[in-house]
Amino acid sequence: MTFTDYPGHLVALALLLAAVALTLTSCGAEPETGAGPKVTTLGTAEVTARLVEIRGDFPDLPNYDYAFVMKYEVSEVHRGEVSSDTIYVGHYNPLKPRAEAADARVEMVGGNLQQFNLGDLQRMALEVPIDEFYMGGIVNRYFDEGVEPIYWAVWTNRVVK
Repeated sequence: MTFTDYPGHLVALALLLAAVALTLTSCGAEPETGAGPKVTTLGTAEVTARLVEIRGDFPDLPNYDYAFVMKYEVSEVHRGEVSSDTIYVGHYNPLKPRAEAADARVEMVGGNLQQFNLGDLQRMALEVPIDEFYMGGIVNRYFDEGVEPIYWAVWTNRVVK
């Protein structure tokens, strides 16, 4: 007798294979727009943008709080206005997940983004210019190019398409 001599086993095997196939096809990341109560209400502008350049490494100085300026290509403006399709955004303490970035010096920053990766989409609530909202160290490796304005990231969420 073989396995195929038992019709019940064939049904069980078919169900098992279907369950495995369904599991494998549903393992992809669920789409996320990055929308949420903070990102959609804080700041004077809200955009979805792709991180296209991190110029150099983030300083890894445990006792030094700073904002680090990065380059983005705007894919959608949700509210407010931005100066162009390419913007420069300062993020406070960029080595920390956004949910852990706030501290006694800067209380109103956050989001669900875990880390900054080139090519990733992010939905951000922004203020401008940065020096009206943050008075601390700014690592701006675009300074010599005179790029303006520099936006201040208030809230940063990840976007998954």
